[in-house]
Amino acid sequence: MNLLSDRIQNLSESQTIAMSKKSREMQESGIDVISLSLGEPDFNTPDFIKDAAKKGIDENFTYYPPIAGYKDLREAISRKFKRDNNLDYSAEQIVVSTGAKQSIANVVLCTVNPGDEVLLPAPYWVSYFDLVKLAGGTPIVIPTQIDNDFKITAEELEQHITAKTKLLIFSSPCNPSGSLYGSNELASLSRVIAKNKGMLVISDEIYELINFEGKHASLAANQEVYDQVVTVNGLSKGFAMTGWRCGYIGAPLWLAKACDKMQGQITSATSGITQRAAIAALEAAPSEMNYMKTAFLKRRDLVLKHLNEIEGFVTNLPKGAFYIFPNISGLFGKKYGDQTISSGQDLCVFLLQEARVALVPGEAFGSPQCLRISYAASEEVLEEAMKRIKNAVQKLK
Repeated sequence: MNLLSDRIQNLSESQTIAMSKKSREMQESGIDVISLSLGEPDFNTPDFIKDAAKKGIDENFTYYPPIAGYKDLREAISRKFKRDNNLDYSAEQIVVSTGAKQSIANVVLCTVNPGDEVLLPAPYWVSYFDLVKLAGGTPIVIPTQIDNDFKITAEELEQHITAKTKLLIFSSPCNPSGSLYGSNELASLSRVIAKNKGMLVISDEIYELINFEGKHASLAANQEVYDQVVTVNGLSKGFAMTGWRCGYIGAPLWLAKACDKMQGQITSATSGITQRAAIAALEAAPSEMNYMKTAFLKRRDLVLKHLNEIEGFVTNLPKGAFYIFPNISGLFGKKYGDQTISSGQDLCVFLLQEARVALVPGEAFGSPQCLRISYAASEEVLEEAMKRIKNAVQKLK
């Protein structure tokens, strides 16, 4: 007898986590595997943030915090939004969660009804699709092309909006493509969104600080759509705080209250110790974290140099985050032994077996002609991984 719900059986396992798990199991069995599958900075959390957490322990921030987060943290987030993004969110419009993933889940579950359509420009982050399904919504994938840096145009957005459209979810800088939407591009999208008052937008800006082009642009800074946009951010990527679990939203007040209610029935608040650390992080000058961005930029260029020497890999220039999303459709139809490469999934399986390098197939992001490479690893590790990939691909005929 199967006692599992249809809900959990219809939910896909996160492919990024699955590939990381697979590579870890191989490593534990003594196989030399390089994993470039997980989106996690390989830097330690800065000492000044850890010191704030230690102080929080000594000051006994060990009790249940308010569901939406301590007020002084929400006020710090409010000041950050104004300082960095020119966004006016009061503390009451902010909800702190156990990571940006929960922030997004809260919004989806609070807004999407069965049958509602949710627009997902592909490639999209893996969890968007299944969160929409979990809420009973219908994911509508908007394909993009590497020639346009995997970004949608205002015209493409407009073509996909229907009477059933409830939500658009996108990230900038983008996971998995590393693409950035500039202020002019966001203004163009805003004009379409503003004409459709029945739809909301989740603007996932978790990679804000890993931007190689200059100033970050936020969709909600366009005043005509401010009331339709939920701005999502957090500390995992820009502050190397993945395990601390702290994300947050700035949202219309009615939606922030709904997310507070939803969270109160699921996890309650994120750790009080994490919240003290978060205040220190957010009150620091963003330039404090530039050393990570400098390292990521150097690694990006290193990986791109090698990928561009591998036949069948087509790349663009990612301008943020720490991923490269090459189109590998030029390898489709090639074989090695009884293996035929027909998708990103096939190539990832081949590379794990033959190169001992773990990557994530593009299918997980809605783009089966691609795969995702995380360059959140040391230069030495990346050099070795690229050498292995090149040698393995040369075996395909």
